[in-house]
Amino acid sequence: MAKITTLLLFLFFFTLLITTSLSKNLCHKDDKNTLLKIKKSLNNPYNVISWDPKEDCCTWVSVECGDATVNHRVTSLDISDDKISAQIPPEVGDLPYLQTLIFRKLSNLTGPIQPTIAKLKYLRFLRLSWTNLTGPVPDFLSQLKDLEYIDLSYNDLSGSIPSSLALLPKLGYLELSRNKLTGPIPESFGSFPGEVPDLFLSHNQLSGSIPKSLGKLDFYRIDLSRNKLKGDVSMLFGANKKTWIIDISRNMFQFDISKVKVAKTVNLLDLNHNGITGSIPVQWTELSLQTFNVSYNRLCGPIPKGGDLQRFDAYAYLHNKCLCGAPLQRCK
Repeated sequence: MAKITTLLLFLFFFTLLITTSLSKNLCHKDDKNTLLKIKKSLNNPYNVISWDPKEDCCTWVSVECGDATVNHRVTSLDISDDKISAQIPPEVGDLPYLQTLIFRKLSNLTGPIQPTIAKLKYLRFLRLSWTNLTGPVPDFLSQLKDLEYIDLSYNDLSGSIPSSLALLPKLGYLELSRNKLTGPIPESFGSFPGEVPDLFLSHNQLSGSIPKSLGKLDFYRIDLSRNKLKGDVSMLFGANKKTWIIDISRNMFQFDISKVKVAKTVNLLDLNHNGITGSIPVQWTELSLQTFNVSYNRLCGPIPKGGDLQRFDAYAYLHNKCLCGAPLQRCK
């Protein structure tokens, strides 16, 4: 019995030793070398200064590796909230199994979006936000067919929005807000091949009319606020849609709101600072709204009583042509 116990203990510690030894060498040597090049290109910033070449890179901060199905290759790189004065290292394209790439809140990260990103054929999640990246939104993103999430907000990107982004079959979230983008919303955005993505294009310099094809889509969240867009945007609304957020504020839209029905699922409805005419539909009393604003338009007539419409104060209704009723002054 003693010999069996000794043998079992030996096997246990031998297995533990082997497992521990293997766990220290899970990181693929090519990925480790690439990460060390990235570290050097970024001038050894604080968040990754702890990357020790003697340790398994799968244990490094800001790095994640996949399981045995991808041979423990690096699948995620997240470098955020750091004082980095550099450009995106071209070596990011040399992490062939990367699924998540994040450079966020790096105020001195400059230059264009690195074209070597086009090599990351497994990339699903791309967030390059709150930096000082310049140049265009790259057309090459449409080559990354696994992309589900794109966030390029809070940068200094300029030029037009590539129509090719609508070719991404798995895209569920597109955030291009707070840049310097110009031109129209691409016509192709009315024909995404997969699910309808959440669409955030606010705080740019987009112009022109909204493609009518967008009316065929059922956006869950859409924010076109603070641009120079014009024309009729009523096609975005619809009682049978499942919209939750719709913000078209601070543009130059002009249409009659009188017969526009809004999905009962809408939680945020912001139309302020446009040239919208007509009267507020009675159907809007059926909505459960957390945020609501129709101020600075050309609305007229009584504010329908009921629902949440009287829950908002006068600021949600101010500066309209002849709108009246609570919370504004009584109708004559």
